[in-house]
Amino acid sequence: MPRLIDRSKFVVIRLALHGCTNRPFFHIVLARNRSPRNAKPIAQLGTYDPLPNKYNEIMVSLNMDKINDVLRLKPVISKPAAKLLGLSGVLPLHPLSYLDGLRCSKRQQLKSAKNLSIQEDGEEGKEEELCD
Repeated sequence: MPRLIDRSKFVVIRLALHGCTNRPFFHIVLARNRSPRNAKPIAQLGTYDPLPNKYNEIMVSLNMDKINDVLRLKPVISKPAAKLLGLSGVLPLHPLSYLDGLRCSKRQQLKSAKNLSIQEDGEEGKEEELCD
């Protein structure tokens, strides 16, 4: 059965890891599918800094002109790059973004419920101490 895609000749939008061991920094690049992760890319489309800065912001920089030109080539987009481009509004939201948001909201609800129960228990304990 013949292959539908010639796997050796397509391009991919993906993240290239730069930075140190405990300080990741990513370049959003257009590269050939067979090239190594940090090889010289065809084009650099933006950057992504996943660690929050002192203002608790995660920084993403995108070159929209290059991205729009590259999207005309119909490249394959990796999941992390698709999530970033979806959150920035270039592409539709990736389904994993919905799942991440749902997990985060459930985690926040559990944390707030736990904090309320601890506060109630702590207040009752203080009242008992005052009553005795």
